[in-house]
Amino acid sequence: MQNAAKILLIEDDPHILLGLEEVLKSEGFTVAVCNRGDHAVKSVARHRPDLIILDVMLPGLNGYEVCRQLRAGKTKTPILMLTAKGQEIDKVLGLDLGADDYVTKPFGVRELLARIKSEHPSSIQKLFSSKEARRQRNSLRKN
Repeated sequence: MQNAAKILLIEDDPHILLGLEEVLKSEGFTVAVCNRGDHAVKSVARHRPDLIILDVMLPGLNGYEVCRQLRAGKTKTPILMLTAKGQEIDKVLGLDLGADDYVTKPFGVRELLARIKSEHPSSIQKLFSSKEARRQRNSLRKN
């Protein structure tokens, strides 16, 4: 898809990384991946994503510090933190550092997609809208 919204997935767990990458691609997104915190800021600059999905516990540099550096560098790209750190203080810290949303593991894929759809850039919302329109047209053709 030529104008697909691009998501940068920053996650070190290979199972979660592969699974989410496949799900997001099946939903029509362009997906770039990074598996180290100390490579994340450069990866954002290189890929220029529409959305960043960021784990907290990463090798090299934790996700909180990645988020802080991105916001200090004036990166406006929405950041959704996806992490096993689910205490209230962890969520507040992530949001205070500039994350736009915070989802704890384990997570439901449908919930994650709904959060992406409802809270993030209009280009992503347009992608969902066009995908839904195609589904409806295909459904009508079958009937």
